[in-house]
Amino acid sequence: MAWPDGVGQIVLDRVDSTNSEAARRAADLSGPTWILALDQTGARGRRGRTWLHPPGNFAATLVMQPTETPDIVALRSFVAALALFDALAMVTGRPAGLALKWPNDVLINGGKVAGILLESIGVARNVSHLAVGIGVNLADCPDHAALPPGANQPVSVLSETGCRVSEEEFLDALAPAFAYWEAKFRDFGFEPVRAEWLNRAARIGEVITARMEQDEVTGRFDTIDGTGAIVLKTAAGQRAIPAADIYFPGGSHAFGN
Repeated sequence: MAWPDGVGQIVLDRVDSTNSEAARRAADLSGPTWILALDQTGARGRRGRTWLHPPGNFAATLVMQPTETPDIVALRSFVAALALFDALAMVTGRPAGLALKWPNDVLINGGKVAGILLESIGVARNVSHLAVGIGVNLADCPDHAALPPGANQPVSVLSETGCRVSEEEFLDALAPAFAYWEAKFRDFGFEPVRAEWLNRAARIGEVITARMEQDEVTGRFDTIDGTGAIVLKTAAGQRAIPAADIYFPGGSHAFGN
């Protein structure tokens, strides 16, 4: 696929994190721009967790200039998830093993291969820029001992598919895929993105556990609603949960980027 029109690209040998670099450069960027780093020294994941970056893995951030309200801007995590799914399917030729795990992970053969971290850049409710950070275990996966107890076991594209993919090759697949789903989102709203995300969702219709800071809910994964919240059917009825870590039966859970 061709590189999308009007989208910039910056490739760096090393940064602390691509999302941090996005914050530093955002004001000087006139349009959407991908920032790719071949090495990160201070990458971070969701809720401030460490995101390890072995050599050969993918780390990039798309800097955007959204015009919607913050609640709509945040739905681009689902746009990013679909783009990641499509890019992984393209570079491996093996879509059958891929699945999307709420809220922000991509799985290959049940193991975590990629994560997404959205950060807004602006003041109060005025989002002037959005950083869509994406990490993919292309060549290697972090040491399991470095992960929190019970965290979903990481895998790599190479270990699961045998495909060797460079960082630049993956960005060449990801950028057009993101542009495609961004156009869908921009032109038709969240519903087509939501519907396609559900078609690719891991463990939909199964019993899972959502853990928040002060609460835990177990129920059947029914859907995601129009705000992006996961909806579980519990003994007390349906419950929509806007933010949580999701645990599958057997002890594994999503350790989000």
